[in-house]
Amino acid sequence: MTFNFFINLVLFVIFVLLVAQSKRIMQWSLSLRVMLGLILGLIFGSVLQVVYGEGDATLLKSVEWFNIVGNGYILLLQMIVMPLVFVSIVSAVAHLHSIYAIGKMSIMTISILLFTTALSALVGVWVVNVFELTANGLVQEGQNVSVILEDRISQLGDMNVPKMILSLIPKNPFAELVGAKRTSIISVVIFASFLGAAVLLLKKDDPEKGEKALLFIQVAQAWIMRLIRLVIALTPYGIFGLMTKVGAISRVSDILNLLVFVIASYVGIILVFGIHGVLLSISGINPFRFFKKILPVLAFAFSSRSSAASIPLNIEAQTQWIGVPQSIASFAASFGATIGQNGCAGLYPAMVATMVAPSIGINSLDPTWIATLVGVVTLSSIGVAGVGGGAIFAALIVLPIMGLPVSLVAVLISIEPLIDMGRTALNVSDSMLAGTITSQILRKTDKSIFEK
Repeated sequence: MTFNFFINLVLFVIFVLLVAQSKRIMQWSLSLRVMLGLILGLIFGSVLQVVYGEGDATLLKSVEWFNIVGNGYILLLQMIVMPLVFVSIVSAVAHLHSIYAIGKMSIMTISILLFTTALSALVGVWVVNVFELTANGLVQEGQNVSVILEDRISQLGDMNVPKMILSLIPKNPFAELVGAKRTSIISVVIFASFLGAAVLLLKKDDPEKGEKALLFIQVAQAWIMRLIRLVIALTPYGIFGLMTKVGAISRVSDILNLLVFVIASYVGIILVFGIHGVLLSISGINPFRFFKKILPVLAFAFSSRSSAASIPLNIEAQTQWIGVPQSIASFAASFGATIGQNGCAGLYPAMVATMVAPSIGINSLDPTWIATLVGVVTLSSIGVAGVGGGAIFAALIVLPIMGLPVSLVAVLISIEPLIDMGRTALNVSDSMLAGTITSQILRKTDKSIFEK
């Protein structure tokens, strides 16, 4: 075991060095190196699983060490999320010409997020009916239902809309900056917006002090952005580590047991990506160029399964590759990580509800029921931010509101990681879409950057 373990580590290091050499020798761009890391990691991990077999002790020990690279990269990104969001939002608001522009930009961004969530819910309903999926055919582990869902349901507590809204208001901004609550990102956005607005007002009341405050913010932002570029340079290696883990430990049996649901989910995800492309085209943006530019960010979101950890890459891509102003990119990335997630809070709960409905005698094709479901899913996508997000939480909010039992879909938790990768990529795509379209509507996009 020890010998094989060290061989695995040596091979892992060799592949990491190969990814590194693609920059030094072949002068590959970051996008190409990210894709190289993704492909090599998936191949290497899959080969290891074939060689050792699922659940082998040597394989699991190797993956534990591989995680130092993959999970270490995620931790580095999470480390810079709060400073980035805080400084970016303060700077964005402070540089606006009018305090009223904050509301216009925020409302437009959130409206796009919620609109696409509603469309995602419709896609979820359509996919389930086309594939004729029902909860009855999936519940094979009913005896474990209460155990599986007990912890997740308890975390929802008695959360309602008023409590959810109050939970977003930062009582202690310093605690929010260290992620004290699940709603900390939104709370930091709110606090930073007020702080930026205060700078705007200070510039009017005392121009000299206002300019000094603005200069301090600019220096802080430049400092944080340099840190971000330092961490982002490690993306190819982080992706390689993450995809190696995915290839090595993905349970083939889980995929086969619920293969139809997995396929239906990814069909829905692809369709929503297509809707994103249509919306971009309507807005006068080339969707093919857009997706080509953001592919490295989607690759990271896919492998990390974390919308929040993707925020730094998200903002960097919008500003440096698409030409969206820092202010709009920061708002879109921050709100998009918690509100109106197309995959986790739109597509998935709609699919689950549509699957469960026939089991209690509800016609899932009834227009009134579909309209109600879409409305509930869209509104609850805001509420998910109040309970920490996640597709399972979204489903646990939507199902009771629609009068549907939650226990019938507990078995889907077993394949969550497989579907969550695609859903997270869709979430991140939507936040970038919201920023890009908002920038386009407000005529703030730097076309020279996008056309490069």
